[in-house]
Amino acid sequence: MTNRFAVIGLGQFGESIARTLSDSGAEVLAIDIDLDKVEAIKDDVAYAVALDSTDVKALKAQNIQDMDAIVVAIGENFEGLLLTTVLLLELEVERIIARAANAQQRMILEKMGIEEILSPEETVGKTVAEMLLHPNMKSFLPLPDDYEIVEINTPARVVDQTISEIGLREKYNLNLITVKRLYDEKVDGQLQQVEHIIGVPRADTFLKETDIMIILGKSKDVNKFIEVNK
Repeated sequence: MTNRFAVIGLGQFGESIARTLSDSGAEVLAIDIDLDKVEAIKDDVAYAVALDSTDVKALKAQNIQDMDAIVVAIGENFEGLLLTTVLLLELEVERIIARAANAQQRMILEKMGIEEILSPEETVGKTVAEMLLHPNMKSFLPLPDDYEIVEINTPARVVDQTISEIGLREKYNLNLITVKRLYDEKVDGQLQQVEHIIGVPRADTFLKETDIMIILGKSKDVNKFIEVNK
């Protein structure tokens, strides 16, 4: 069955979610009060509608309650986000995912009973801070309990060592998920370096200077590994 989702609020965040869902084969209803934003996305989703999401009759007219999940991605108008969320709760929508720009907004949504809350500003802020503090870091995904998944350039001191020799688990309490590696390939008749995942790394896998390591662990352990081996 096709997954059916609605995205309410087509700012940069909401638009990105709607397009990604649609590209993945989901049936997406994109909603915004701004007609220009609706026009910009209408050809890339199943349905795009300009309406006021604080109008319960307008929501019912779209059979919003029949969606598998609804993302309320309204960014600048928190009152509108709250009113929309309340109406969705009253309509007994099966799954509601709401956006919170800060801790106070998150607390209010939690008090309303919303369990799935997105905080893109907070996540981006942490990511940028980590990448500024650690230039070796390519990307950063924060997880609960102070865990994170990071992509880092292979530190200089572990180049040409095997996974076993580095002792990620034993010395640093880290898990290597996989490695991105450059391979020479012909693309449009020209030899280029193309990045590929090597799969599940073996203990005897040697790390190259151009490899990117994808690691899971606690923040303090990741930072220790980067600092000790740079």
